Amino acid sequence: MSVIGIDFGNESCYVAVAKAGGIETIANDYSLRATPSCVAFAGRNRVLGVAAKNQQVTNMNNTIGGFKRLLGRKYNDPHVQNELRKIPYKVEPRPDGGIGIRVNYQDEECVFSPEQITAMLFTKLKDDSFKELKAQINDCVITVPSYFTNAERQALLDAAGICGLNVLRLMNETTATALSYGFYKQDLPAPEEKARNVIFVDCGHSALQVSACAFHKGKLKMLASCADQVGGRDFDYALAEHFSNEFQTKYKIDPRTNKRAYLRLLTEAEKLKKQMSANSTKLPLNIECFMNEIDVHSTIQRGDMETMCAGSLQRIEATMKKLLKDSNLALEDIHSVEIVGGSSRIPAIKQLIEQIFGKTASTTLNQDEAVSRGAALQCAILSPAVRVREFTCSDVQAYPVLISWEDGTQRNEMKVFEQYHTAPFSRLLTVHRREPMTINVHYEPNSVPYPDTFIGSFHIKDIKPNANGDPQEVKIKVRINQNGIVLVSSATMVEKRESEEPVTPPATANGEQPAQTNSPQGEESPKTGEPMDIQEGSDDEQSRNDTTKSDNDNSGGGGSWTQRVSRWFTSSDKKKKVTTKSIDLTIDGKTHGFVSNDLSKYHELEMKMIANDRQEKERVDARNALEEFVYEVRGKIQEDGELSAYVEQDEASKICLQLEDIENWLYEDGENCERTVYKDKLLALHKQTEPIRVRCEEYNGHEQAFTELGHTIQLTYKAVEQIRAKDPKYDHLTETEILNITEAAQKAQKWYEEARSKLVNVRKTQDPPVKVADIRHENQTLATCTNSVLNRPKPKPPTPPADNNKDQQQNGGDQAKDQQQADQSTEAPKDFTEDKMDVE
Repeated sequence: MSVIGIDFGNESCYVAVAKAGGIETIANDYSLRATPSCVAFAGRNRVLGVAAKNQQVTNMNNTIGGFKRLLGRKYNDPHVQNELRKIPYKVEPRPDGGIGIRVNYQDEECVFSPEQITAMLFTKLKDDSFKELKAQINDCVITVPSYFTNAERQALLDAAGICGLNVLRLMNETTATALSYGFYKQDLPAPEEKARNVIFVDCGHSALQVSACAFHKGKLKMLASCADQVGGRDFDYALAEHFSNEFQTKYKIDPRTNKRAYLRLLTEAEKLKKQMSANSTKLPLNIECFMNEIDVHSTIQRGDMETMCAGSLQRIEATMKKLLKDSNLALEDIHSVEIVGGSSRIPAIKQLIEQIFGKTASTTLNQDEAVSRGAALQCAILSPAVRVREFTCSDVQAYPVLISWEDGTQRNEMKVFEQYHTAPFSRLLTVHRREPMTINVHYEPNSVPYPDTFIGSFHIKDIKPNANGDPQEVKIKVRINQNGIVLVSSATMVEKRESEEPVTPPATANGEQPAQTNSPQGEESPKTGEPMDIQEGSDDEQSRNDTTKSDNDNSGGGGSWTQRVSRWFTSSDKKKKVTTKSIDLTIDGKTHGFVSNDLSKYHELEMKMIANDRQEKERVDARNALEEFVYEVRGKIQEDGELSAYVEQDEASKICLQLEDIENWLYEDGENCERTVYKDKLLALHKQTEPIRVRCEEYNGHEQAFTELGHTIQLTYKAVEQIRAKDPKYDHLTETEILNITEAAQKAQKWYEEARSKLVNVRKTQDPPVKVADIRHENQTLATCTNSVLNRPKPKPPTPPADNNKDQQQNGGDQAKDQQQADQSTEAPKDFTEDKMDVE
């Protein structure tokens, strides 16, 4: 199993994967790292990614691009209406007020939501990752712009759920960029030292994001993040508008009235913009057969483009200054400014960075792949499937969040999260209620760039008064989760009951037991409508806070312990005991996103479309195979073709006529047949033409096979001559073996001559009486017989008898010598006994 990080952009997507060697960006089936964010429908096919982008001009109405800006929005949203003026495909309102994209799919009119279109693109990215990694893709981290609201984030989660991706986290693009920068830095300051503050400027195709981040060793903390809906495409539109006005005056044509011509103009304007980033001279624009069969020509230089885009540059400048103000950073506190995003290469934007932040724009990061690499790192940190060094990321909430609730006729409102509040984060609210209540969560008005500030409405059930009819304490947790989504995550009612117990005498100096004091909590419950008590932090912190509060409350009134015990004994013979019980309450939430039934339905539909894509690919492959075979065979059996000499002219004409009929059928009635129809026709053609091909291979292979057999026969005769010449190498062979290989060679030669004679008068249009396999079998038989004799090793020479006797004599001599020495040691020497000494 592999974990991936997906940078989902408005123009293109990048996918990175965490491997043992580090982070690697995955290439698609076109060997490109960038996959265009395009989905197209062509007949019975879905075309995704690069292929969809390539046929955008020819299939404009059914090619969907730029749908990231439509996620989670309503059709009547002014933001959506502004987008609709720039897109060529059909968009219509859905019954629930959402956005529907109308396309022609499988010869039917279909309406898909932006979430479904996004799921189709994710299916393509998932498939490319599987092909590259050869492993199942389950866990992923998807990046989102920091300005995305609850609705857009939930829509992206729904899209991932439709295609079967398990999203470990939705990560802000600014945070992913900061993680890819800081994770590999070895010189970050220690936690007790002053943080390193870095500014990140991400200018992409449709949006600008500027963020400030503080780094310490092993962790990062986002300080502030500002964004604006301005990007590289605004420069493209400015150039296209300029050329449209020029062509209207110069050639009397207006590209804005023709969607296809305007789309071509936008494509050329984008190319021109990229050229001007590296060249300040005047550059030409040439488009052939642009509109009404007219060729258009023009020129422009960088200074002219900057003048046209002055409004966009002013918005970029204002966004950078706002970040500098919101982050509370002085210019001397900024360590560096890192730029990412394709449009950050524009020289005018680099000049603004230097003017505002007083630093030269740094290109330490890969401008296109930094976001996806950061997402892959985060996915590796979160996933148990990969071991990686820990690195803590602390993000921020982009917009302030308010909650409101009704108290009779009075409406109460409270701000629970300020702008740039730490995320993820939980805040615990305590309220005393007698009956169920509804909490509405929304953004602060005028804080988000959209008119709809609604986040969700959460109805808390099962709240009831206590036995005395008084309100009960209800704890409500409002949370910003790891995906940046605000919700009411839980609600608990704390039910308190009092009971009486017999008194246990207090311990005295004589060893008696002291009384256990437990004064009742909250003798008077606050009335409904009192301000909420707020606790914040993690769940563990809240538990500790609750415990501490309970301990303080249980400490009772004033006075020493002895005085309290004395008062207790004088007041009653029994004590009151307060028990608390926490009851989880049911929450009915109404927020953005699909309900589970709709999500399941869309998931099943996506799976059906994936299966249909697979079947359609197999069908098209079968059709192409049949068409290719028709062209191949026809070219080979025609005159001067490769197979023309091996087929009768009448038979060749008949086959050519049949191939022509199949070709006509393919382009008429056979255009959309099932795969089995194409396979059956291909199989029938194979059976008809296979004998011709086999005949050709047989005749062409005869000469080589006969040459090999003749060579083997000559080698055998040569070996026999060496044996007859008493070659020492073969002196161990017997006469029978020599006769066997001689007879085998003679037999093979006779077969060789007979086979040659059989092929002399045979026409190539007839099946040969001798097969190549027969010749090779004869060759193999002779070679096996010869090699088994010639390669038999010589037997080992026997040990000479003389050598054995010599060894025995040597051994006997040694034994006799030893025996003689032994005898001499016991008997007197001969000389001493025969010669006697004369004595006087």
